[in-house]
Amino acid sequence: MLELIDTGTHSQTRSHPIVFVHGAWHAAWCWEENFVAFFADRGFRVLAPSLRGHGGSPLSTSLRFCSIADYVTDVCEVVEGLAEPPIVVGHSIGGFVVQKYLETHDSPAAVLMASTPPRGRGQVGSILRMMRRSPWRSTKFALTARPSDLVGTPEGARELFFGRDVPDGVVDGFMQRIQSDSTRAMMFDTIAGDLVATNKVRTPMLVLGGEHDQVYRPKDVRRTAAAYRTEPVLIPGAGHELMLEPQWTSVAECIESWLTKQGL
Repeated sequence: MLELIDTGTHSQTRSHPIVFVHGAWHAAWCWEENFVAFFADRGFRVLAPSLRGHGGSPLSTSLRFCSIADYVTDVCEVVEGLAEPPIVVGHSIGGFVVQKYLETHDSPAAVLMASTPPRGRGQVGSILRMMRRSPWRSTKFALTARPSDLVGTPEGARELFFGRDVPDGVVDGFMQRIQSDSTRAMMFDTIAGDLVATNKVRTPMLVLGGEHDQVYRPKDVRRTAAAYRTEPVLIPGAGHELMLEPQWTSVAECIESWLTKQGL
């Protein structure tokens, strides 16, 4: 059974729960820091699973070979017991998982936060930027799959994942909690193996990105938004970790405002 944060209550005005899907190296903890309480306090039932092999969720095979389809199955497991179809929110590769989920499932709304783009070009660009920034650390990471080998130091983590104003304590906490992830999902499925058929996705979509994101830059966010015929929202000063940075309140308020406009 997946580790699952499940809090807040169904209300007449907020009949659809929110399911938050974390990205690579993360687990449900990244939503618990700020977003869970914010949306529960505003009348939503909030669910945030740790995908298989992440956080406290079990794993029956090697994590390095887990697929995007496996992660979609995990989301389906959470959704199956809900009385109403949920709003789905995904960060980074969790955004890619959300897009794949929406190929075959209806949802009243979805939010992509600093999301892996639906086509492989954006992911390739992200990987190449990391390799240019630090060829040795990138090579070591390719062999070990340990994120600490890629970022190296807290300053390296700040440079890659955060905006300029994030406190040291947030970066240190991030470094202590990130974990290895699936090489297959990160390096194959999102590049060529299991790309998103965007024409199958009919769900209204909010696409958010960070102005200073070094993983998926504003041009990647714009391409993702264009794939769903919508306009992106770029958060000033923010990097990749939109739910953890000082601007997280602006991100959460933007999502809540958009959901309200959707009648949710």
